[in-house]
Parts: sequence; C-alpha cells; structure tokens
Amino acid sequence: MSYNTPLPWTLESLDFDRIELERIRHNEDLFFLLCSSSFVESGSDLYTHNLVDHFAGDEALQTWLSQHWEQEELQHGHALAAYVRKVWPEFDWERGFQAFWQEYGAVCTSDQLETSRGLELAARCVVETGTASLYRALNDITDEPVLKQLTNHIKSDEVRHYKHFYQHFRLYREREGFGRYKVFRTILKRVNEIKSEDSDIALRHVFNQCYPQHKENQAEFRRITGRAQALLRRNIPAEMTVKMLLKPLDLPPRVQNMVEKPLARIAERLFLN
Repeated sequence: MSYNTPLPWTLESLDFDRIELERIRHNEDLFFLLCSSSFVESGSDLYTHNLVDHFAGDEALQTWLSQHWEQEELQHGHALAAYVRKVWPEFDWERGFQAFWQEYGAVCTSDQLETSRGLELAARCVVETGTASLYRALNDITDEPVLKQLTNHIKSDEVRHYKHFYQHFRLYREREGFGRYKVFRTILKRVNEIKSEDSDIALRHVFNQCYPQHKENQAEFRRITGRAQALLRRNIPAEMTVKMLLKPLDLPPRVQNMVEKPLARIAERLFLN
C-alpha cells in the first residue's frame, strides 16, 4: 500500500541545531523517559503488522493502520531518537535499541491481542491514552523549546489516534454486542500490561547501557528509573487521562461525573506504580 497523505508534521520541520542544551543536557530523568519512549515508538511497525493481520477483511481500518498510524508512530521514534542523539551523543542509541528489540520483539506477538476485535480496539484506546498523557506530561516538564515543540506534535498525534480507534471501537461494539463489564476488564488488563512490559523493557535497556556495572542490580535499576517515573507521575494530566480511559465505557453522565474525580486521584498510580 502506498502512503500518499502528508504527515501532519515532518522530521525536517524540527531544527535540532536550535536545541538549548543547557536546559536539558544535565537532566538524566528526562533522558531516561525520552530514550525509552524512542525505543518503544521505533518498534511500532511490528505491532502494526500484528494489528493489520488481526483486522483482516476490515479494509478501512487496515488501510488507516498501515498508511497513517504506522507512519506517524515510526516518525515519533525517529524524531525522539534524533533528539536523544543530539543532546546525549555519547549514548549508543542503535546498540541500545537493538538490545531492546531483541527482547521486545519476542513478547510483542499477536497472542497479546484480544480475541474480540472490538475489545482490542478498547485496549488500543488505553494505549493511546497512555501515550497522549505521557507526551502531555513531558511537554509540561520541559522548558527546552525544541523538545516542547516535538512533544506537542506527538501528543496531538496520539489524541487523534485515540479518536480514530474509539470510532472503530463503537462500530465493533454494535456488531459484537459486548457490555461494559467486558470493556472494563479489558481496560484494566491493558493498563497493567503497559506498566509491566513496554516501558519496563525499554527503561531496562537504557539502564543496562548507561550502567553496565549494575546490569543485574534490581535495586539500583528501581532507584534510578524510579526517579524518572516519579517526575512523570507528578506531571501526569490525571483528569484528561481518566476521561479518555472512561470514554469506551459509555457511562451515563451522572455516573461519569461521580467517578471522574476519585479516579483522577489514582490515575498516575494506575500507570506508574
């Protein structure tokens, strides 16, 4: 399939020579968050191929996945990797990514997908919620202008991707007729998978390369990456995150209003404990 629609933004539109190094170079926590994110985003093509196969026969969704979603996710990875290389040139990004890919590629299989197509789309909404919240938080954390521009671009892409998955989720909910309980279980399951797999694997491979002397030291890994995760937790847009997570449940407005604020208080714990 060819990709003819222009991307909303391009790598060439970012001027990496304008990076204000003094604002970011010293920040190891941001380095860990950006580098691990660049690993995950750069592996999007494998996940896309799994999804395209999963939705065999749904030409509209397959076309969007392969011609739009995959291209934009890979661009996120390329842009983040370029940023990391510019700010922290001593870090061998390619070597780190290859080590990550060897482990991640083995666990990122079609077996992870929900057997119900509609519930898999609910799960995709969770993943896009997580990424939109991540890049919104990174955008709030940094005062480096090029990173602020980049994270704003990616956050906007992720919100748009969420909306597209949600539209298809509604179509499949009509066809498959599952109820709120199954959607709720799927949401909780995917939140826990985000915590235990993608980000943890990526952070571990960044850590292993930066601190080879502590490669098997779990306590040191948790101490150093825990700082980065605490920074993220303090800046997670909890209300936005909860609204996006609850949307596939299609709760009555009165119930939605009742649960939003209590859930906002625990949203960052759901994603980052």
